[in-house]
Amino acid sequence: MLNFFLILLLFIIHVSASDSKVSRHEPSPSESYFMSIWHNRLYLYSAAALVFGSWFAVKMALKKKSFSKDIGPWVYKAMKKKNNCSDKDTVVHVSGVKIFYGSQTGTAKGFAVELSEEVKTLGIPAEMTDMKDYDPDDQLADECTSKSVCVFIVATYTDGQPTENAEWFCKWLEEASTDFRYGKTYLKGLRYAVFGLGNSVYVGHFNTVGKNVDKWLWMLSGMRIMTRGEGDCNVVKSRNGSIQADFLAWKVKFLNRLQALAKGEKKSCSGNCKTGGTCKNKRKDRQMMEEEKAALQNVSSEEELIESSSDEDESGLQDEKKSGSVVDMEDLGNIMNSAKKAMGKEEGRGDAQMVKLSKSNGVKKIEDEEERREMITPALREALTKQGYKLIGSHSGVKLCRWTKSMLRGRGGCYKHTFYGIESHRCMETTPSLACANKCVFCWRHHTNPVGTEWRWKMDPAEKILQDAVEKHQNMIRQFRGVPGVKPERYEEGLAVKHCALSLVGEPIMYPEINTFIRLLHSHHISSFLVTNAQFPQEIRSLEPVTQLYVSVDASTKDSLKKIDRPLFKDFWPRFLDSLKALGEKRQRTVYRLTLVKAWNVEEMQAYSELIALGQPDFIEVKGVTYCGESSASSLTMANVPWHQEVVAFVQQLADMLPQYEIACEHEHSNCLLIAHTKFKVEGEWWTWIDYERFQELVQAHEESGGQQSFSALDYIAKTPSCALFGASEQGFDPADTRFQRRNKTKDISGC
Repeated sequence: MLNFFLILLLFIIHVSASDSKVSRHEPSPSESYFMSIWHNRLYLYSAAALVFGSWFAVKMALKKKSFSKDIGPWVYKAMKKKNNCSDKDTVVHVSGVKIFYGSQTGTAKGFAVELSEEVKTLGIPAEMTDMKDYDPDDQLADECTSKSVCVFIVATYTDGQPTENAEWFCKWLEEASTDFRYGKTYLKGLRYAVFGLGNSVYVGHFNTVGKNVDKWLWMLSGMRIMTRGEGDCNVVKSRNGSIQADFLAWKVKFLNRLQALAKGEKKSCSGNCKTGGTCKNKRKDRQMMEEEKAALQNVSSEEELIESSSDEDESGLQDEKKSGSVVDMEDLGNIMNSAKKAMGKEEGRGDAQMVKLSKSNGVKKIEDEEERREMITPALREALTKQGYKLIGSHSGVKLCRWTKSMLRGRGGCYKHTFYGIESHRCMETTPSLACANKCVFCWRHHTNPVGTEWRWKMDPAEKILQDAVEKHQNMIRQFRGVPGVKPERYEEGLAVKHCALSLVGEPIMYPEINTFIRLLHSHHISSFLVTNAQFPQEIRSLEPVTQLYVSVDASTKDSLKKIDRPLFKDFWPRFLDSLKALGEKRQRTVYRLTLVKAWNVEEMQAYSELIALGQPDFIEVKGVTYCGESSASSLTMANVPWHQEVVAFVQQLADMLPQYEIACEHEHSNCLLIAHTKFKVEGEWWTWIDYERFQELVQAHEESGGQQSFSALDYIAKTPSCALFGASEQGFDPADTRFQRRNKTKDISGC
């Protein structure tokens, strides 16, 4: 455009110069006017050019603005598309979380579900995987490159073995960790975290599976993103009060660590920077700890928020507790030394807090009574309440037996009514200790009760337990008022408790004040039937006289007892034998309680006869196992329940091997028979029933004499009715009642 104007301007000047040379004569006025215009035409042309240029410039500016408006949306869309492409190219540090669980009773699976939901709330994909449905040989190596984080929530089962659904996974992992064909870097790049579930009562097997999985993954070059967490079912030693609280503490730390990984942050600084500078992560870590403490405020206000680890203790994790980081190898030696010292201190504290079961069953009072934890955790309380238990205080419970309900309606009593004359509608089934030292395969509580080998919980007074037990029992009886079929006279009698079966659940003899509790029962004219699992011989010896003392003899050999009872004590067999000897030293009525489990213990006839000779019990109850439904904690099925005819055949063979014993009674409805010592057969008639009034007189005299005046089982016997005898047509059913046959209804299997 500028070139055009310059050429035009030069042309005008040239024409003007040539014209000025041609014109030399004198012009007229009009010619003079035009001549002046002609001579000044350069200025006119310049002005015209200026006007034209201005007009052209304005026009081009307007046209450019219009073009910009039209092309703008297309430019925006193109830029947006470009930005989206750049977002897609952003580095993803965590593509998702895969949660593997190995569960037997459902606790680990429940934790996996809980963690999965929490991870999803962070906007990170989460996937749950049952270990039995996962092939590690084909799939686990893929996790090394998928940028996912793998979480292993695994429980330890019997004898430190993995749960059934985790057996193959653990077997493969163990073999791969030592197989040169896989190599030490087979899982390099795999980011993982482990949370184990166990019970510290099993000293030699506590969280074995979690420890092994953690070790095997590390041996294959897996990268542990945080310290292994260990949940403890033993509320006494659990760092946070319960296994649920242990998991919550670990979960809070895991989620914080996961968020850091998702942002691309690597291993957190321990706070001891070699350069001596200030750590940038201290403020963040302090904030994370405050959030963790706030999250656990409702769970445990006394415990510090740290995850459990078999290799590290509280004092050894001070730096890590500040940062939530993985321990460096160079710091491991110092931490181990600190951990050993702290462990020794902790054991000292634990011993100070423990209540030993002394020979007199007295209680060693301790100063820090308030600091000990309750036996019943909130989760356990919920589970037992759902099962119909009326919980008392922090470690006791009462429940209405189905035979109590049956006898209120005149439909017959339990086998104790047939064998010993108990009035079932006046019997209270309770326990002062929900904890047990065994985890029997046929436990009808499905192992919802706690376990332990010694008393280390808060303790309620015996007076309070008995008062609340009677009150709750009476309230349950009152619910039957006006119910069709309930006999009014039996309803009134049922409100007055006459018998107490200390066989509800757990190990009553573990309760340190058991002797006080028994004396209270007798002072209220309530008879006592105490059942023990033959693991506390000293407590049996120091026990006050009871109406009838039972010992459960669930097997006759060491191997079968371990298989059936699954005891917590390592020396369970010597304890078992010593308990039978202690029983033989008692002067009051004693009973062996044999539970037959078909294909497990029904063929050990000779061994049973030897155990009977060891303890010389007054009576031997032989009962077929009661199937309580499918349970993930037990492999028992209906195939293990013997028929009544099979129980009768077993008892007959056993009685033939015992020269001083004979079959006395039968209760077909309970699939139970009674073998009695011949000393209870007086002049050809059985006297297996109990004179309860006479017993109360004898035990009162014993108390008043300070234990000097003793008495024996033969001092309070009563004659057995004919309907209860073995071979009678009634088969143990009281003819005063009416037998009720259930049809097409679920059988009620509760009761003793």
